[in-house]
Amino acid sequence: MDLVLIHGMGRTPLSMARLRRRLRRAGHNPLLFGYVPAFETLQGTVARLVKLIDRRVDSGNYALVGHSLGTVIIRTVLGQLENRAPSACFFLAPPLVACRAARFFSRFRLYRWLTGEMGQLLALESFMQQLPMPSVPTRIYAGVGCPRAPWLPFGMEASDCILGVSEATGSFETESVKVPSTHTFIMNSKQVFDDMVDFLKPLA
Repeated sequence: MDLVLIHGMGRTPLSMARLRRRLRRAGHNPLLFGYVPAFETLQGTVARLVKLIDRRVDSGNYALVGHSLGTVIIRTVLGQLENRAPSACFFLAPPLVACRAARFFSRFRLYRWLTGEMGQLLALESFMQQLPMPSVPTRIYAGVGCPRAPWLPFGMEASDCILGVSEATGSFETESVKVPSTHTFIMNSKQVFDDMVDFLKPLA
């Protein structure tokens, strides 16, 4: 199956290279999609993603895989994929709500400069709430690999050091998979890869 892999904010397509290699060995055709938040708008990025799907993907049977901000791009693009919606979506450490980290850092000019419009949108609850969730089979992976202590930012709440589980799962916590990984490296988790392959078997 064709799979489009979309990295997170502050990362590059290379961050998905290990996952791509594993998926290729499992018989799939993973494609990397890159973007630079500092220089692109969300709609411009989405338009490029639509073109990639139209030109290089079997639009009759494919999946979208996003990490962090990449999941926001996926949720935004869904409305522009008429008659060619994906067969499945995989969300790795997705901010399903306006997360605390984005709300905190959005106050700083350096963050705004590095993350552009997309970084600001992550801090807006009104924007995050209006994004659609996929109507196709979807798997959410929430990292729980961050230490817990009363004096840490998330206290005793399970988190991936960037997102608390509640931020990564929203109202879908019972349908999500908890992974002992941090936010930045969750895409390298063998548990995530194994679960993705099993999830794809009936869809391939």
